[in-house]
Amino acid sequence: MLKAIHASEDREAALEKANGVIEKLQQRKLGQAAEKIKEGVLETLSYYDFPSAHWRRIRTNNPLERILREVRRRTRVVGAFPDGQSALMLVAARLRHIAGSRWGARAYLDMELLKEPSQEETMAA
Repeated sequence: MLKAIHASEDREAALEKANGVIEKLQQRKLGQAAEKIKEGVLETLSYYDFPSAHWRRIRTNNPLERILREVRRRTRVVGAFPDGQSALMLVAARLRHIAGSRWGARAYLDMELLKEPSQEETMAA
């Protein structure tokens, strides 16, 4: 039901779907779940404030998950660390590599879509 809320075409449709989900949960005697959705639905729909081309990328955390998966893979190879500092050094080294490589420089969002039009462009339109 939560996926259906975020699959909506705009904020108004998503809010309507959320209200429907809240009603269904209350009918099923899941009042606490309905209350959680009621409290947090507006926060989860904040990606609608950005251009639609960015919505999928903003509402997911895929880049962060990819980095964490890489860190987990590296730490499993080592197994047991002698202390917390050595684990921190390994993770920091991997993050430095990501930041300095082409993988870290890859553009995830087209920031040009977020720039406000200049006054000249606005007057021309």
